[in-house]
Amino acid sequence: MTIDEAVAKMESIILGVSAVAEVRALRISDEEARLTVLVPAGDIQAVKDAAFQPVMDFLIEGFDLQVLVYDRDNPTPSV
Repeated sequence: MTIDEAVAKMESIILGVSAVAEVRALRISDEEARLTVLVPAGDIQAVKDAAFQPVMDFLIEGFDLQVLVYDRDNPTPSV
């Protein structure tokens, strides 16, 4: 598996929980990526819960995926 495949799998998991999620992926290296997820406020906890175990599993496989979940109606400022 590659980091791109891991990101695609995580995106699929997130979209399975919140079909309206907007996922922005940033590949940092061959082993690390950050996913910024914008969802309605009511979906935040469900997305966090669904992402937790897969993130742990990816760590065991050597991939560091950071999943940051935000309210799409009140997102944090871009950096």
